[in-house]
Amino acid sequence: MTTAALPEHVLIDERGIAWIKGTRVKVIEIALDHLAHGWSAEEIARQHPELTLGQIHSALSCYYDNRAELEEMIAESYEFSRATSRSSGDTLLRLRLRAKGLLH
Repeated sequence: MTTAALPEHVLIDERGIAWIKGTRVKVIEIALDHLAHGWSAEEIARQHPELTLGQIHSALSCYYDNRAELEEMIAESYEFSRATSRSSGDTLLRLRLRAKGLLH
């Protein structure tokens, strides 16, 4: 992601990750709240009281201006999570439930 014409409340770190300035919140997290839950900027503000509405609008603006790149990052993260969970095998809870016949 380029740093040219970034919204006011957004910065890009040395790894190319977009963050809301002065917070520990990534732009992609706000985008996922919007996409996964269908939340409006106002609802995101209710869910993240540490952020201003201006910060949220800046994050959403950054997402829409860089949509293809951020959606590629989301897809890569999702695939990594799926691969990791498949390779990690059963959790202790799954093993216990299976031993009790509660899970097939």
